[in-house]
Amino acid sequence: MERPSWAPAEVDIDTPSIARVYDYWIGGTHHFPADRELAARVSEGNPGLPLGLRANRAFLRRAVRELSALGVRQFLDIGSGIPAEGNVHDVALAAHPDSTVVYVDIDPVAVAHGRAILADEPRAAVLRGDLYRPEEILGAPDTRRLIDLDRPVALILAAVLHFVPDEDGPLALVKRYTDRLAPGSHLVISHAGAETVPRAAPDAAERYRGAVSQVVWRDTAALTALFEGHELLAPGVVRAPLWRPEPGDRPDPELPVLAGVAVKPADG
Repeated sequence: MERPSWAPAEVDIDTPSIARVYDYWIGGTHHFPADRELAARVSEGNPGLPLGLRANRAFLRRAVRELSALGVRQFLDIGSGIPAEGNVHDVALAAHPDSTVVYVDIDPVAVAHGRAILADEPRAAVLRGDLYRPEEILGAPDTRRLIDLDRPVALILAAVLHFVPDEDGPLALVKRYTDRLAPGSHLVISHAGAETVPRAAPDAAERYRGAVSQVVWRDTAALTALFEGHELLAPGVVRAPLWRPEPGDRPDPELPVLAGVAVKPADG
């Protein structure tokens, strides 16, 4: 196919990208025929996967709107993927033009696309970083430029902690971030929920899952434990579609995605 002008020169558009497959499923525009073909094969075997990802993205938008209303102006989104339309910076900047956003992803394709998308947006940046290296992420030049750790920050870990196995200590990893954040900061987590684990996926879906990592399914109690030291906002940890649905929403309570938002108290 003819290469569109927005595609970064270093990106291979003929080989499927996990980041672009995800972008396609959540309604983004940064994907190509090879990505859509893989997405179709995966969704044939596991139709609930794209539905769950869209529910996760809808939860994220609602959470950012709620936190913006509470006065949060800084957002650090780790494991962000490609910042598709309606992502954190769109929602936050629409609410308050002085908001700042830093996206972080380990996938070089997602980072390349993200930087192209945000090239003319000084209030947001995309950096390549590893979830397991908080010090590098928090100390990166773009993070220091846009995020003041002495003021409240919304730390977003959406659909990323289910790639951290128990033996790697997910709570300790979360604390390496939250211990650096000011009181009044918020922690936003969504996660594959073990209460309704999808049936075994066929080969195409296994290819998708294997390309990113093995998913760890956690139940409500296990996810709630990852908010230790924080105070959960109502309604607590629930299925993502049930977290503060908006008027007109028709939430599907069966989708296997859990979510919650919590605040770091003054003595946290």
